[in-house]
Amino acid sequence: MSENKMQRGLKNRHLQMIALGTAVGTGLFYGSTATIALAGPAVSLSYLIGGIIIFLIVRMLGEMSVEEPVSGSFSYYASKYWGEFPGFLAGWNYWFLYILVSMAELSAVSIYLGYWFPDLPKWIGVLACLLIITAINLVTVSAYGEIEFWMAFIKIAAIIGMILLGSYFIATALVPFPQNFANLWIHGGFFPNGISGFIMSLAPVMFSFGGIELIGITAGEAENPDKTIPRAINQVIWRILIFYVGTMIVLMTLWPWNEVGKEASPFVQIFEGAGFPAAANILNFVVLTAAVSVYNSAIYSNSRMLFGLATSNNAPKFFEKLSKRGVPVNGILISSGITFLAVVMNYFLPDQVFMYMMSIVTGAVVISWGMIVLTHLKFRKHCEAEGIVPKFKSLFYPFADYLCLAFLAGILIIMAMMDEMRISVIVMPIWVLAIWLFYRSKKK
Repeated sequence: MSENKMQRGLKNRHLQMIALGTAVGTGLFYGSTATIALAGPAVSLSYLIGGIIIFLIVRMLGEMSVEEPVSGSFSYYASKYWGEFPGFLAGWNYWFLYILVSMAELSAVSIYLGYWFPDLPKWIGVLACLLIITAINLVTVSAYGEIEFWMAFIKIAAIIGMILLGSYFIATALVPFPQNFANLWIHGGFFPNGISGFIMSLAPVMFSFGGIELIGITAGEAENPDKTIPRAINQVIWRILIFYVGTMIVLMTLWPWNEVGKEASPFVQIFEGAGFPAAANILNFVVLTAAVSVYNSAIYSNSRMLFGLATSNNAPKFFEKLSKRGVPVNGILISSGITFLAVVMNYFLPDQVFMYMMSIVTGAVVISWGMIVLTHLKFRKHCEAEGIVPKFKSLFYPFADYLCLAFLAGILIIMAMMDEMRISVIVMPIWVLAIWLFYRSKKK
């Protein structure tokens, strides 16, 4: 094997389950608490609108990934079709984003463990998860794919089971239709906080969808990417409809929206409150698995992004070095080492870490998605000039591109109006400036 060539060790079943897994994580299992508080029962509509926008963006990335399946694809496309600095910004911002995602997921692990072990210091669970997942990623890409396959399988099977169990309970309740759905409107109406609360909920919703674009990053290590990537991406919209919209309808029907707190996952709280303690324990195991799963994917994507940056001369060649098994070891170790900060933060700020991380992650993910859309516009102009017809076309070009950009700009405005998320809007321009200064110093 060439020293600077990765193995195509991700099979179709790995890609399918990675795509499934990244569509369902802590953003849904715990982050939905903030969305429910803002939107009430209308949370299902919030996820539907956000999901449609994200599906359009993933199709744009998929179009470019199928045309040129390379590792760290996002940064590569921005460099090639837009310019050096956009590629530099895209890659480093995505790396920074997933460092934050890693820390948020590790913090969520400590919250879920607290459901069973309330006296366990939160930093201990964080450290154990970090060490185990780092070790798995250092083996081979197929080891990552296999572990992710089974963790994703667990959470997907459980969430489908939860939807079926909840639906059965709703259908067999002692009260007739439509009273068995009364929780959707009797606690202040379907929009209890008005349209303004519903609109505000769209910001934390975007945190929930962070990571879905990972399917495009796997292109460089996918077997037969022309077939596997389109198949995986096209299924994203159905996953959104089932796992987000369907789940929220069931949960909001089972339990009053205004009785959901932040001490555990809403899934666990609602099933426990509805009289299913066994289901609550099972779901807590599932949401714990989900957090570990997303952390696993975050370590994977971070190391591949650093590898992609290094191969395009936007990061030290140190990150281009691969192990004998084709694994970017240095990228994994550095990324994992930085996320060790989550251990420290959970030691000093055990109750606030997750919400801080969610706010900043949302800002970073808006930058990444915005750059995917802008890069796609540049890519399409290149294709038109060269007479290239993409094999896997995005939807409704260019209308969808401009719609997505307008939506993302709206999310930034919403974040600036929210006390909990305003810090992210303040940090974002400082972060972009820091990357630009880093880029200029590198050019000199």
